Amino acid sequence: MQTIVAPIGAVGRATLGAVSASGRATLFLWSMVRRVVSPPLRLKLIVEHMRFIGNRSVGIVLLTATFTGMVLVLQGYNALVRFGSEVYLGPLVALSLIRELGPVLAALMVAARAGSAIAATVAGMRVTEQIDALEVMAVDPVQYLASTRLLASVLTVPLLGTIFNLTGIAAAYLFATLVLGVDGGTFASSVREAVQWSDVSISLQKTLVFAVFIAWIACYEGYHAQQGARGIGQATTNAVVIVSVLVLAGDYVMTAFLL
Repeated sequence: MQTIVAPIGAVGRATLGAVSASGRATLFLWSMVRRVVSPPLRLKLIVEHMRFIGNRSVGIVLLTATFTGMVLVLQGYNALVRFGSEVYLGPLVALSLIRELGPVLAALMVAARAGSAIAATVAGMRVTEQIDALEVMAVDPVQYLASTRLLASVLTVPLLGTIFNLTGIAAAYLFATLVLGVDGGTFASSVREAVQWSDVSISLQKTLVFAVFIAWIACYEGYHAQQGARGIGQATTNAVVIVSVLVLAGDYVMTAFLL
């Protein structure tokens, strides 16, 4: 009997733990949002976080977008040329990047670079009791550490997603015209005709939601880190994994509702 009950109990404890953690994370997000507009605004700190999340992520975003655009146009060309439909190569690449690949890959790159660093930084402050020191100095640690990063992420990640889309389309255009011999005028005009404002709006909405995921989970995992140096590594790993899963799952949900 015990061999039957034990697995059921383990599943129940794991489920309760997951529900409890989800509730704590949701309450933490609410605390972050409420403190975004609370005084003091700490504009200098927000700009510093924007520089860290946005400016320092431009390089990896450009590199990833370039190779994504080239691979996408190469695969698309090889598929469309079989049916004599090369004229649709531009729309295929542009819509794939703007609606799906651009927001998702840009968010994953930012999560891997900036999200992991945020989690490690906040976790280090927790482990070394710097967060406790902020509380002693009557400084709200959630506002100082999390809300400022949330605002900075919301302001920068959509811009990075836009840069990703433009760079990917430009790389695809150059590769298609210089390597594959596709007519540049046809490629460009088909992109202009196919891409609508609704497509751009969907891309911006996705990157905005993904920006919240990055700042929220990275700060939450770092803020609740434990066990010294091991806890810092665990918080960093958890932040990147959870954000990646949320981005992919959120992309599916948003795509289903925004179509």
